[in-house]
Amino acid sequence: MEFAITFALIVFLFALLGSGLWIGLALLGVGWLGMELFSARPAGDAMAVTIWGSASSWTLTALPMFLWMGEILFRTKLSEDMFKGLAPWLEKLPGRLLHTNVIGCAIFAAVSGSSAATCATIGKITLPELAKRGYPEAITVGTLAGAGTLGLLIPPSIIMIVYGVAAEVSIAKLFIGGVLPGIMLAGLFMGWIIAWALANPGAIPPITEKTTFAQKLYASRNLIPIMLLIAAVLGSIYIGVATATEAAALGVVGSLILAALQQSLNWHTFRDSLLGATRLYCMIALILAGSAFLTLTMGYLGLPRQLAEWIGGLHLTPFWLLFGLMWFYIVLGCFLDGISMVVLTIGVIQPTIMAAGIDPVWFGIFLVVVVEMAQITPPVGFNLFVLQGMTNRQITWIARTALPAFFLMVGAVGLLYAVPGLVTWLPQRMVG
Repeated sequence: MEFAITFALIVFLFALLGSGLWIGLALLGVGWLGMELFSARPAGDAMAVTIWGSASSWTLTALPMFLWMGEILFRTKLSEDMFKGLAPWLEKLPGRLLHTNVIGCAIFAAVSGSSAATCATIGKITLPELAKRGYPEAITVGTLAGAGTLGLLIPPSIIMIVYGVAAEVSIAKLFIGGVLPGIMLAGLFMGWIIAWALANPGAIPPITEKTTFAQKLYASRNLIPIMLLIAAVLGSIYIGVATATEAAALGVVGSLILAALQQSLNWHTFRDSLLGATRLYCMIALILAGSAFLTLTMGYLGLPRQLAEWIGGLHLTPFWLLFGLMWFYIVLGCFLDGISMVVLTIGVIQPTIMAAGIDPVWFGIFLVVVVEMAQITPPVGFNLFVLQGMTNRQITWIARTALPAFFLMVGAVGLLYAVPGLVTWLPQRMVG
């Protein structure tokens, strides 16, 4: 009986999501219906307490601050300066300027936290520049689609904050745990570019102008502001002088100073950045509130206990459990955005993960990499939508160009499983 009720509620939820109703409202509606009809607790009282509890979490205050920091930097000349600073150093590397997609996204990810913002910001400068120089569009778009997902993995990451709040895991440890996997994935993307360039030597246009070592060093001055901001935000967390929330506030102040120095800070950009961050945070907060209430309802209906007992009865090893979860999230990612995937499932999945003896910090990074795959899988791949708007290409064509990046992420998950220290080594050495 409990299973039938749960199944009916899940079908109703997907019907509401398919109708175009806001995700947060759909979650609240299904949660209210389930509690009102199938439990003794008053649904209105439970909803009010749950929404207040999820919205008033001190840990969650890092989220709007990091969103605002990303919005401020999105409106500066940061991406243009990064291209100027990086391009001279890539002259002799196979694939040359294609690597600006990966390195640019990796650097911007360290101050953004959003995959879509990273993809859009770097694509805004690299796509026209690479097209002007004669680089093939398919490899340019494919590498940007893949590298844009680094916005989720390289801290500060919005989805890590959401996971940390939902799973009650240290956000600072998640941030530090994402550093080495982020560098590893960026390295895999650059390796893909090198292999492609060596296999297609005639596709990369010749160098138009060579620079001396002194000119390279002079161009690198453009990278100094963003590197200082990254050092301030992540360094303060790593050495233990700031929590994730305090580091986020430091990042906002730093990004405002950067914008002022670049003469990009005026009332118009300040207002737009604040409104943009507010809109995005309100959307995420509504989803989190709806998810918390639906999770409470499912708890009353006994779904987490039933699922844990069912999975426990399968006697899966950690490998097969993670393998099944990877494909579960990949399929789910075809229909939901990353934040919704995490908040919808973590309340049910986490007890199973803990029972299997899997480190919650490691699982958080594993989950982020799997959600990254969903960013480039149709029909609901946010990076695909961003690139479609920038290139006017069909989503299916963009998805095909990003397919190698998808398989590289599958390989990255395998490496994380084989070498868990890639995630756990740095957090274990955190100060404080």
